[in-house]
Amino acid sequence: MKKKKINDDFIPLIGEKNKIIGFEKKEKIHTEGLFHSAVSVFIFNIKNDDLMLQKRSSKKYHSSMLWTNTCCSHPKKNESVLMAAHRCLIEEMGFDCFLKKKFCFTYYKFFNNGLIENELDHVFVGFYEKSPIINYKEVDNWKWISLNKLIKNIHINPNSYTIWLKIILKNYKNKLIKK
Repeated sequence: MKKKKINDDFIPLIGEKNKIIGFEKKEKIHTEGLFHSAVSVFIFNIKNDDLMLQKRSSKKYHSSMLWTNTCCSHPKKNESVLMAAHRCLIEEMGFDCFLKKKFCFTYYKFFNNGLIENELDHVFVGFYEKSPIINYKEVDNWKWISLNKLIKNIHINPNSYTIWLKIILKNYKNKLIKK
């Protein structure tokens, strides 16, 4: 199996009190499991009853072809987490909208391909009504789904979803939907 290339972006390393302590290449961060910053975006329809999910591209270096939140990324050097959230929404889903930061959480996950996620994930929520124009380099597919149906699907098919989506819905669902 051909190893999927990780881009050479420098992303923030996180230290005590969740402060940025430096920057490192994305590949080194994920091979050594260094604690770093990430963003996750959840877009709901205007009625706040359906979530826009994406199916990650087969070209992703981990968690490819899994369903996840609307988009996710890492801030680049000299980019705020809010700027990173807007950038990934535009790059992956082809639109932008107002985003509100809801919360942060940390998680650690060792993947079968030897890569490690050790993240401080900043979670943003926005509202949008139209269909996205997905970037097929980043996204394989997308759909609207109610949170209740999504949670039931995750229980039935847990291996079809990313680890961070499952963590967020299990531990922080109320923070997502709180106005």
